[in-house]
Amino acid sequence: MEQALLLIIPLAAGYLLDLLVGDPENLPHPVRVFGNLIYKGEQLLNKLKYRFLKGMLLTLALCLLTFFTFSTVGEMLLSLHPYLYLLFAGIFVFYGLANRGLVDEGRKVFQVLHTQGLEAGRKQLSRIVGRDTSQLSPQQIRIAVLETMSENLSDGVIAPLFYFALAGVPGMMTYKMINTMDSMLGYRNDRYEQFGKFAARLDDVANFIPARITALLMALVSICWQGLVFVLKYGNKHKSPNAGYPEAALAGILNCQFGGPNVYHGVLVDKPYIGEQDRVIKHQEIYRVSRINHGTCFVMVAGIMLMAFLVL
Repeated sequence: MEQALLLIIPLAAGYLLDLLVGDPENLPHPVRVFGNLIYKGEQLLNKLKYRFLKGMLLTLALCLLTFFTFSTVGEMLLSLHPYLYLLFAGIFVFYGLANRGLVDEGRKVFQVLHTQGLEAGRKQLSRIVGRDTSQLSPQQIRIAVLETMSENLSDGVIAPLFYFALAGVPGMMTYKMINTMDSMLGYRNDRYEQFGKFAARLDDVANFIPARITALLMALVSICWQGLVFVLKYGNKHKSPNAGYPEAALAGILNCQFGGPNVYHGVLVDKPYIGEQDRVIKHQEIYRVSRINHGTCFVMVAGIMLMAFLVL
């Protein structure tokens, strides 16, 4: 029971803290530290020969450093006093979750588009997506937000919780390091094609199970059979081995169409369509999608707590 509480209490505290305050921009964040380490490693190693090997070694080294650093600090604090450990773990569960921030950013794009117009909506969207937003229509902006909210529900919420359930704070933070490396190095261009390939493939592996859990939970909290049908029909159509599953679930729930061609970093990427109902997305639908994200996060947190209570 004591072991279960060491998981349940930080999880509840971190979840509630994220729900209440989200991700304040002026708050120090471990992902920024991860980003600085990745940047310095890339600047030092991504040159001359053996770029794939050097990228792989950097990826493994940073993952091991993250896991053992958080393991060592956690064990030290637990040996000093359980309350110190609970405080430490609760703070980093909060840092590991991005649910409130994801929902807020998605709703902000819809609101800015609705109240301030197309150009303002494009600019606001550019804060949260990698695609070129300068020529997007209002419909394309709303679709981009919904795609991002579903995909990042997996990457930023369910996957960190999944790895917390498996390996505590060290597992959660190691996943965040992998995800950060993919976002910084996982590009198919001359600079990163070889150096970032291992990090990108490791991120694919790390997200394989969480992406499918996310899609299942989205359909369940929505009580929507069509969400599951779309997951089975379109989940593997996406260029990414994982992103298509939560996107397909949301497209099925809303009975709409995602995907299609978009410009990323100056390159036209012809993504397959998910769904066949190319209907207009309305402003108020962002509130339903927000509820789906919150509900999916809550069910995942509650499920982990229940399993910890029953098993540990």
